[in-house]
This record gives sequence, C-alpha cells and structure tokens, in this order.
Amino acid sequence: MSFKELWESILKCSFEAQEVIKPYVHVTPVNLSATLSRICGADVFLKYENLQKTGSFKVRGALYKVSKLGRSVKGVVTASAGNHAQGVAYAASSLGLPSVVVMPESASTPKVQATEGYGAEVILYGKVYDDAYQKALEIREARGYEFIHAFNDVEVIGGQGTIGLEIINQISDFDIVIVPVGGGGLISGIASAIKAKKPQVKVIGVEPEAAPKMLLSLSSGKPISIEPKPTIADGLVAKTPGEITFEVVSNLVDEIVTVSEEEISEAIYITLERQKTLVEGAGAVGVAALISGKANVKGKKVVAVLSGGNIDLTILNKVLIRGLVKVGRIVKISGYVPDAPGYMTRILQIIAHHRGNVLDIAHDRSDLKAPAWHAKITILFETPGPSSTSEILRKLKDEGFNFINES
Repeated sequence: MSFKELWESILKCSFEAQEVIKPYVHVTPVNLSATLSRICGADVFLKYENLQKTGSFKVRGALYKVSKLGRSVKGVVTASAGNHAQGVAYAASSLGLPSVVVMPESASTPKVQATEGYGAEVILYGKVYDDAYQKALEIREARGYEFIHAFNDVEVIGGQGTIGLEIINQISDFDIVIVPVGGGGLISGIASAIKAKKPQVKVIGVEPEAAPKMLLSLSSGKPISIEPKPTIADGLVAKTPGEITFEVVSNLVDEIVTVSEEEISEAIYITLERQKTLVEGAGAVGVAALISGKANVKGKKVVAVLSGGNIDLTILNKVLIRGLVKVGRIVKISGYVPDAPGYMTRILQIIAHHRGNVLDIAHDRSDLKAPAWHAKITILFETPGPSSTSEILRKLKDEGFNFINES
C-alpha cells in the first residue's frame, strides 16, 4: 500500500468513526490558556482530552475498532500501560464483548483498578508495554480472541483522528498543533486529519527524553527499538514505534522534540494550579514543550493536546511537593541552635509571625560540626513565597540564629 492509500484509509476511518463513537464519547473542549499564552508569547489553546470518557483519548480508537469487529469475534484482548486498557475495556463492555487486558507490572494501581472496573480481566506481565504485548498475543492464540493493537492499526488510528477533526471544527484558524507521542497512534490520527484539511498547519510531536523511540527512528530512517528509562510519562513508554505510525509520522509530522522529567513535572504542576485541570505525565508533555521553549511557537496560534488525566495520586503528591519547593512555597532551612529550653519557641514564633506553617522539625545532636551544646535543627515549612522566607531568615539572624535555605 502506498502512503497516499494509507492516508486515505485513515481519513475514511476518521470520518466514519465520528458518527460511530458519538453516542459513547464527549466532544472535549478547546480553551485559550491566558497563562501559557503569556509564558510562550503566543495564543495557546488546550484540547482537554483528559476530560474524555475513561480519562483519555484512547477510548476513541478502541470504540471504533471494537465496533468494526462487532459480534464476529468471541472477545478482544489487548496490551496497554493503562489508558488503552481502559478504552478497550469500556468499549468491549459497551458493545457486549468480553475483554482481556495485559498490562506491564509497572502499571499504576489506579489504572489497573479502573480497567477492571470497566469489566476487563486484567493480567499483569512484563516490565514495559512490549513485554505485555507478547503475552497478549499468546492469549489471542489460546482463547481465539481478536487482538486490538494500542497504536499500530489503521482503524485505531482513524478513531484517534477524530480529535483532529474536532479541533478543526472548534478552531477554524491555527498555526501549530502539539501532540504527545507514545507508539504514534494519536499523532498519526491527528496529523492525518489536520494535514488533509489544513496542510499549512505545523504538527509537532513530543516524547519524554527517557523514551525517544520515534525521534531516534526518524533519525535512522526506519523503526528501531530502544531501552526506555523510567519516566513520569509512563503512557508514552514503548520500545519501538509501529510500522504504520512510523510511516505516517515520517510523511506528515514536521518535528519531534523531547522533554525532561523535570519539565514534565513542572507542566503537571502549572496545568493543575493555573488551568485547574489534572493531567498525567503523558498528557502534560505538550505543555512541557511549550513552557521549556522546546517547541518554538512565539507569535503563533497553537493547540496543545492534553491526552489524558489518569495520574497515580502518589505520583501527583510528589509532583506537587516538588513544584511547591521550586516556587518557594515550601522551604527547608537549617541551622545550629543551643540545645536548651526556650530557643525553639523563639524560632517558631518568628516563622509563625511571617505566616509560615511548620510541616516538620528534625533535631540532629550527632552532627560533629555543631558547636558545643548545640544541635542541628532542620525545619520544613509552608510560606507565602520567597519574600516571606527572606524576611524570616533575616529576622532569625537578627535574633542570633544563623539559618540557611536548603530548598
């Protein structure tokens, strides 16, 4: 099949999928972000697929694919890190088919529980998606179920392409669309739809630095396998792009950029604090590319796709703490204090006077650098901001306490 024929096939599926999945999914909003627009010097719009049924765009492709299979199969089986799993489980349940989902052992507990909640039988196997994929193929043979690939399938890609069609209907004029890249199904579908209607629009894909499989494959001129590292964007972890998605990305995507773990974490924090919306790591990489400047959008009208919101709350807690430390709203100070009654009371009164809220205090009497009859005191506290922290440190010094900011 030529690329032109492949592209036409994906487009046909996308237009058909719009009608097929309409009763089951949301048309997710697209809204201007004043904060990101100011940061980037551009008009930045966000496409909120994190508000989609099952919390992710994946339900689109899954619903369309399962609907095409209809009652001709005994059941469906798939492999997924989480979001495709939930999409297939929801789709199969909605259309009356049994489903088995193989997830990597590293899959987050909430995603496993949600997939089971949608009616799927969940099997945990392997370290990454590719290991789970091989196990799913074994189950396909053993049970006679139909395998639904997470991204390397024209109908699945066509289902994801409905996002591109929605964006065009919601914003008639834009210059750039920024899309997360895992196996490549999402960006292949969106690029197929947008480039067909608006060939002048630039399509930028974003991968975590820990798993740059598409970027390295494009550099090599063919799909290659990598050994991904752990990443907060677990939904984008795969060893190898799909052959179909590689072909589409090679022809339709203008640029692939990568973002660091720190940049992804900051994007989650900013999106939650300023946009009042929760995204997972995979869903935040587009925002990470914007705020880091990895995606050059200055003076342009840009749409960034928030692909999912299924974040593990234990990870979210770490992200929020790290974000609060970075902006100076959680501070850790340390200093040597006489180990006698009354001194800590004076220190805590100063912190409280400047609206500091103490979270933790640690005493280290074994520190050999401490002067005689002193202890090293480390205090973790919330503060309104850096100026309040500076005032606290200044006042402590005036009272004879030399603390340093270790944040």
